[in-house]
Amino acid sequence: MAMELKDKGTERWSGAITNLTETASNLESLQKLILKKAVFVDDETFAKASLSAEQARTIKVLEQRVETLERELDAAITAAAHARSEKRQAEAAQKAAELHAQEVTRELENTTKVFELHMEELRSKQEEISKRDEDIKLLEAIIQTLGGKES
Repeated sequence: MAMELKDKGTERWSGAITNLTETASNLESLQKLILKKAVFVDDETFAKASLSAEQARTIKVLEQRVETLERELDAAITAAAHARSEKRQAEAAQKAAELHAQEVTRELENTTKVFELHMEELRSKQEEISKRDEDIKLLEAIIQTLGGKES
């Protein structure tokens, strides 16, 4: 869409520049003709020639302004395209970062589950050890009791 607008705008500016160039050329030709053929001109002709010369200068200034505006437009279009490209890159980087964060979160959750399982197993082992300690103490007490009866 931007390229279509740019092409249409360029066509219009090109047409305007062509018209201005032709007008300037016509004015220069008229001025040269007046200089060659006229020795004396009346005030009205001189005023028209002066007006034509002024218009030629104005046309030249306007042509330069049009060229400057075309360059600025091209630069703005290029900058907009560059900004769109950077935006797409930033969005892709953000999506990659979000996926990485999700992956890290899943890994952390899995690690937490493994840790909980290990803690549960450790508690179970500690309970088993405590039960065996109690059994050993009971057996020691029984042995001492039995050993005490024999003596």
